[in-house]
Amino acid sequence: AIALLVILVVCSLITMSVIILTPGKNPSGKQRNLVCQHSFTNLVLLDAEVLYRNYDGNVIRFNFVTNETDVLVKNTTFESFHVAKYSVSPDLKYVLFAYNVKQVTLLFHREVWELNPPEVQDAVLQFADWGVQGQQLIYIFENNIYYRSDVRSNSLRLTSSGKEEIVFNGIADWLYEEEILKSHKAHWWSPDGEMLAFLLINDTLVPNMALPQFTGATYPKGKSYPYPKAGQPNPIVRLFVVNLYGPTHTQELMLPDSLKLREHYVVMVKWISNTHTAVRWLNRTQNVSILTVCDATVGVCVKKYEETSELWLSKQEQEPIFTRDSSTFFLTVPVKQGGQGEFHHIAMVTKQPRNDQARVQLTSGNWEVTRVLAYDESDQLLYFLSTEGSPQKRHLHSVSALGLSPPRCLTCTLSSERGTFYDATMSPDTQHVILKSRGMSLFIHPSTFRYIHYQSRLLHCNERQDISLIYRVKCQSIFRCVLTLTVLSCSDESPGGQSVSDEFSLDWDSVLVSAHDVIVARMDGRGSGYRGQRVLQDIHPHLGHLEVQDHITWFLKSHFYIFVNVTTFFFQGYGGYIALMMLKSTDRMISCAAAQSPIVDWKLYDSFFAERYLGMPSNNDNRYQLSSVLPISKGLQDMKLLLIHGTADAKVHFQHSAELIKHLIHLGANYTMQMYPDEGHYLSERSQQHLSQALVGFFQECLHPCVSALSNEEDEDE
Repeated sequence: AIALLVILVVCSLITMSVIILTPGKNPSGKQRNLVCQHSFTNLVLLDAEVLYRNYDGNVIRFNFVTNETDVLVKNTTFESFHVAKYSVSPDLKYVLFAYNVKQVTLLFHREVWELNPPEVQDAVLQFADWGVQGQQLIYIFENNIYYRSDVRSNSLRLTSSGKEEIVFNGIADWLYEEEILKSHKAHWWSPDGEMLAFLLINDTLVPNMALPQFTGATYPKGKSYPYPKAGQPNPIVRLFVVNLYGPTHTQELMLPDSLKLREHYVVMVKWISNTHTAVRWLNRTQNVSILTVCDATVGVCVKKYEETSELWLSKQEQEPIFTRDSSTFFLTVPVKQGGQGEFHHIAMVTKQPRNDQARVQLTSGNWEVTRVLAYDESDQLLYFLSTEGSPQKRHLHSVSALGLSPPRCLTCTLSSERGTFYDATMSPDTQHVILKSRGMSLFIHPSTFRYIHYQSRLLHCNERQDISLIYRVKCQSIFRCVLTLTVLSCSDESPGGQSVSDEFSLDWDSVLVSAHDVIVARMDGRGSGYRGQRVLQDIHPHLGHLEVQDHITWFLKSHFYIFVNVTTFFFQGYGGYIALMMLKSTDRMISCAAAQSPIVDWKLYDSFFAERYLGMPSNNDNRYQLSSVLPISKGLQDMKLLLIHGTADAKVHFQHSAELIKHLIHLGANYTMQMYPDEGHYLSERSQQHLSQALVGFFQECLHPCVSALSNEEDEDE
């Protein structure tokens, strides 16, 4: 079956290689590469072609069967319109351009059409994109959906209930975009383009959060948006399907009976045929989920799989893979692996007579299936990404649905120069895959940095179990590592995230390593992802306790090879919360720390995230109090603290830092505040550059006494 698989490898930012693994055409067995030393963006994989924008800015169509290349759109067109985004129509005849942020045009032989329906005046275009067939178009104004069957046809208004910041049709509100769908898009095309499923999200009962805008006017302005905090009213969501051919008809898809009187979320929608959708419904406490298959013509949904947990459910956004007749589907479920706890593995669920179902596990072991990609029905092969071999790696595998052989790794035998961390996209016919190699070996030359990879020790963390704390240390040389300073650094990784992996990243901390006598370390302990449910869920029922213990344990038990003069921390978001909890839990072990957009009180954070781990505040107030940064201990008085926050942060509101500052002033603590006026959770490029310089300066000042002492010692040695 591997003989039919053609793998296109895209080495992010560096190269694209076409590797043909067909023995009949390549009897030597060697890989044949077509290499271009430039970057590519907006990759779209078709059955025999790939569309991308190359280094010169041209949109290219490359046929990897005939080895022919065409230029679809020249970069001069992008420059003339100052294009921010683009999308090519399914028939490859038109390109959708977004420019001036608020307007979208269609370009064809230099003819231009504006997407402005006659009933909308001076409104901001919220969304626009092609359908799945020909020149179908969908776009959204004022939270209502509009449709065109082709670029020259009139607009058809599909919804009329939209209200600004209250009722959303086909587009996500803040909660669904940020936490659930991870996208502002809340609609899904049927494969034949004749139906459109969409969410109607009603935020009428959701309290509003005000974001001030201080600059640009004599008097500050503000913008309010619905933001459900822990325990507060949530949006009410309904799922509809509208028929786009013939008389327009809208049908609601009915949720399972067990959830009709309970608050719930819609966390996944996927068409599995032209008339049926798979929908996953999740209760508000996030410990019961139900996968249904819905007949879009009548709205009836049938339960196919139910999952429950005593704590919380993870990976609920995953899309199941169905066979063509919908009689069998594949998905990952937690499976107990002896004393190691549960790991997510692939289950095959098949419909049996009398409406029973048979479940067969296709994979097993102390590793995780991270994503199921596609099912090749002709060869009965399932393709997936996994951590088999190491939690820090990602490789492409295949496994037979017949269960005749163990999974086979398809990327493990590729050159090590391409790294060991892959992402993948399968073609619609499952005969080709684009591999994006994101491994560090592509980018790091041994002479640039010295990496001590995954120095892992089994540390006794509590009385119940042992957890392996995985960490990476980065410094200029082994000599410097033994001699000098320590900086512990962590990104914005919430529970289920991963700070230590083979994926390449380049951040401001690399400046510290390359220019100063500094060590940077990253660590994954309890609460981290890709190491099974036991490691992930061990932080229950409190946040910020075991994660802090693991950081302290690692620090105390790993300095056998580091002579520590100064210990500092920088964290962001959830990491900023962990940094503050460490300051609260330790006595002068940390000399200075920086926290960007830190979460201070979980009652002030959004409902979907906070309630997943702590439950409803009305029933679990003690959990919220024990997991809060406040009140701050007096040990902070002698510590240097840098707080960073954008005043228009819609994710972690400035309210968190304001509450913290109030307590710091009361204690007389030593802190510095770096505000970014009217900036959000993710800073603009210019502000990010300023922050990087500010962080380097802050840590230089913090480390200065020890750096000076070290320099003096070196001078004396000379």
